[in-house]
Amino acid sequence: MSSDVESFLCDYLQTTHFSIQLDESTFPGNEALLLAYVRFVMGEEIHEELLFARTLKTDTKGESIFAVLSDFFKEKSIPFTNVISVATDGAPAMVGRYRGFISHLKRIIPEVTTIHCVIHRQHLVAKNLSNRLHQSLQFVLNAVNKIRSNALNTSLFTQLCDENDEDFQRLLLHTEVRWLSKGACLSRFYSLFNSGQEFLGSKDPDLKKNLINFKADVAYLTDLFQKFNELNLQLQGDSLNLITTKSVISAFIGKLKFMKGNIGRREFSQFSNLSQVECLDEDIQTYIQHLIALHGDFNTRFEDILSMEIPPWIINPFDETEVENVILQEELLELSTNEELKVTFKKGYQKFWLQAEIPKKYPVGNHAKASHSVSLIISRRKKF
Repeated sequence: MSSDVESFLCDYLQTTHFSIQLDESTFPGNEALLLAYVRFVMGEEIHEELLFARTLKTDTKGESIFAVLSDFFKEKSIPFTNVISVATDGAPAMVGRYRGFISHLKRIIPEVTTIHCVIHRQHLVAKNLSNRLHQSLQFVLNAVNKIRSNALNTSLFTQLCDENDEDFQRLLLHTEVRWLSKGACLSRFYSLFNSGQEFLGSKDPDLKKNLINFKADVAYLTDLFQKFNELNLQLQGDSLNLITTKSVISAFIGKLKFMKGNIGRREFSQFSNLSQVECLDEDIQTYIQHLIALHGDFNTRFEDILSMEIPPWIINPFDETEVENVILQEELLELSTNEELKVTFKKGYQKFWLQAEIPKKYPVGNHAKASHSVSLIISRRKKF
């Protein structure tokens, strides 16, 4: 059955445009695996499928990655010209100017659109911590590891949580490759903060003292990473596209500036945990500087998406919008008077442009469909 599914998918990709994401991972046994996902339009809907998972036999250089993809396309008779966009993790092997995978791909399809996975970018921004905040985060991780790495400590801590009538009885471990892990780990630890201090009193007094001294930092990081997790979830989903991504990122950047101003006035309504902790002026300045750094990092890493110009007629083709292309303007005028299409537009602009009849009736304006096909392909294995 799996071979039939693969055969059907490859046969379909032979005749349609699609986006692709490549993700290389190395397992503990030093085995390198290349995963390829495709996103395409079928039946007036966007679909995402795993195309292949193949071992990189020699190295993980851009040339080797391109060779694996090229061999697969040749084997399945999929033309490279059907690839309209590609998403990667931004590693040098992928985006290197001369020997990266993208450079090899552009020699065949120079017009291909390339993008750095937005969730990976958001994850990199979240790792931007000052020395003090990084140290405070490490105190939390050390405490969690001390309790969870020992079976006896885990059992004793569970018993202590039961006695203290806590809502939870177990801490959550942090795993770097799980992008929501850090926020979940911090949130659980802070909800059990008092029980954690009580337990560490006899096990590691120095660690307990550090956690108490930097409790405000832990509260700030807990609140902030909850917001990062909410942003991460907004950047997932089968219907996500670059237009939605720009809106989500722009809104979060605006919120960072708003949060900075509020914290400077000691207005903590956006930080529920921090509002319950005593903050010194030094603490406030630390958080303000961190939010400023995050704001700048977001603007730098997402510059390509934030600067992307979206023609108004893509969002609302029925609005009176003038365009320079005369033929396109004529099509838009005709489209704007189509009462049947106005009904379908109520389902959203993406579903509207994915209709099969649009490219037949309005071939020039149909490049909007291509712009939506260049949607973000999110690596499934690192979502949680």
